[in-house]
Amino acid sequence: MANRRPVGKVVSWSMCVAGAVMAARAVGAAAGAEVMRGRSPGEFPVQAALLPLAPGDVEPTGWLRDWAMAARDGLTNHLDQYHPTFHDPWKGLKADRRNAWQTNEGSLEQCAYWLDGLVRLGYILHDKQLIRKATDRLNLVVDGVNRGGNSLLYWQTKPPKDFSAWAHSHMGRALVAWYAASGDKRILDALVKVYAQYPVPMGRLRFDAGDTYIVSGLCNLDAMLETYRLSGDRRVLERARAALDVPEVQTATGEWAGGQFLPGHAVCAYEQIRLPALFYLATGRQTCLEASLRAFRWIDENHLLPYGVASGEEFFSGVGALRCTETCDVVAQNWSNIWLYRITGARSFGDNVERAFFNAGPAPIARDFQTMSYYQSPNRIQAGFLPADQPDSPGIGCHLFTQLGYPPVLCCVAAVNRLVPNYVMHMWMASQDHGLAATLYGPCKVSATVAAGTPVKLNCRTAYPFEGTISVEVEPQQPASFPLYFRIPGWCSKPRIAVNGVALEAVADAKGFVRIQRRWIQGDAVTLEFPMSVRVSRGFETEYPPLTKDYFSFKPLAAFEKRRLPYESIFYGPLLFALAIPDKDPNTPVANARWQYALDNEAERGGADIAVKRRPMPLKWDWPLAAPLTLETPARAFDWRPTDDQALPAAPVETGQVETIRLIPYGCTKFRISMFPVTPRSWQAPPSAPQK
Repeated sequence: MANRRPVGKVVSWSMCVAGAVMAARAVGAAAGAEVMRGRSPGEFPVQAALLPLAPGDVEPTGWLRDWAMAARDGLTNHLDQYHPTFHDPWKGLKADRRNAWQTNEGSLEQCAYWLDGLVRLGYILHDKQLIRKATDRLNLVVDGVNRGGNSLLYWQTKPPKDFSAWAHSHMGRALVAWYAASGDKRILDALVKVYAQYPVPMGRLRFDAGDTYIVSGLCNLDAMLETYRLSGDRRVLERARAALDVPEVQTATGEWAGGQFLPGHAVCAYEQIRLPALFYLATGRQTCLEASLRAFRWIDENHLLPYGVASGEEFFSGVGALRCTETCDVVAQNWSNIWLYRITGARSFGDNVERAFFNAGPAPIARDFQTMSYYQSPNRIQAGFLPADQPDSPGIGCHLFTQLGYPPVLCCVAAVNRLVPNYVMHMWMASQDHGLAATLYGPCKVSATVAAGTPVKLNCRTAYPFEGTISVEVEPQQPASFPLYFRIPGWCSKPRIAVNGVALEAVADAKGFVRIQRRWIQGDAVTLEFPMSVRVSRGFETEYPPLTKDYFSFKPLAAFEKRRLPYESIFYGPLLFALAIPDKDPNTPVANARWQYALDNEAERGGADIAVKRRPMPLKWDWPLAAPLTLETPARAFDWRPTDDQALPAAPVETGQVETIRLIPYGCTKFRISMFPVTPRSWQAPPSAPQK
């Protein structure tokens, strides 16, 4: 009989938000300072399109749970055992040891990254041991503030400034997550106490080629605005607004909105590009939102690599097959995109998060999550740079998966613990009209409230992104009318959606979502089908940015001269595919493996001559070389001798024996080729400019 029930209305996002604002405000006012799932007492001048659920409301299942459990059993649960830096700095004690900063504030940055990931992972897995471990450590911070400390660096007698304000901002994120998950009012009291009187000015907002590392106290805006959202204390909102009124910050925001950027340190840029959009949320100034949007476009147009994150050999490095990305960049890219997603509701930010998470996320992490590498690059042929003997390179050894779980610099090994929980907890978010939105896809379970407070559970069964079918079982505690939103990925041209087996029109609205409004009962089910096809992306390897010559002083001058070296990359759904070089371990490729190929697919067929092969998902997921999804494509073997300074041939390759090669998802590889040379046949009608 369920199949005969009306499917419900499919309505655009914009039609519902305006009418829901008053209802959302009423719910928030009634809540006071109490945490409600997706409903909060703090009102902003601009209503964010999406509201986050609390850590633990979304729980990973299937292959995604396997990866989260690997994090639990690896770095996230044991990092304090692998390196002494993670023992002491949140206590205010100096960590003057090998690979540690010379001040406790510097080491606190690394500890805050780790603790933020630890507390989030504990709650999304409902793991009592992880939660207890995070609680024991974060309690010191909360109790220190509530007993008299004036900042989250509670042992200091002066307000945080300079680099310590950056560390402070990450501890703020950890406490926001802990409060949202636990509802412990002591945590919110500490956050309000700190941020209601937080120093202004808070820092700079710039991309500057003259400064190697710009880390800004303005990154406290995340935690400040969340503290206001959860508490409703307007003193916190006014402190955030005051930070924008600093002339230097206003000037920089205007410059960004006008497209004025310089290639600075990539992590700092990714952390800071969301900040104008946060000012937009707090003030309603449209120029602030445009500044962030222009910053995202600038990075993507000039430095984006096929796996969805920009090059960042510390500084932005242009596009190249051997250009590197610091692992911190992956985590920061996801976080800033999630914030823009929350504010705008635009699906492109969800696409960005998925592309980076599924590709750049697993590549620098060992399959057992016990160690990781500081850098990754689209092509990795040996453990280090090419050629192997570059003693003056500051990045030498940064490709290595290091012993005992830590690389030469400890930021990335700490930040990587945020990757999985940040993705999982934002897979579903609340909408302003008391519904839920499927914002990122993968196997999971959801427990939330909808309508006028009706509890609902969702069970999302899928192997996405390794398949395109997603089944969502809807189980409200009692029949209730509310909307569900489903993001249509930007790469999917012919989606199909059915409710209880009845197809409905799957036309995305201006923000890229389909909205289904109906009276839901237990047993209802939504089936999503996102047909995947091979996509061929063609572009050019570019020069190192000329403005970075001083930083990249070890590079030859030719590295900064304009170049357009053709390449091709292959995608299927959100996944980038690569020719895997088999490995004995993450630092040792199999000897004599063949990788010297140019793709020889027919350009005019748009990937139709590339075959898709499938096998069952493994019983336990660990990003295996024996991947469940593979592609077979024609290629030509040729004598290819890349160097770090010029990784690709200058022109299409016209010689070589035609063969068929097998590609697997990029995230399953530790050594690979994913930016391929091309042949004349695969390079028909080349793009006129570097491809985004």
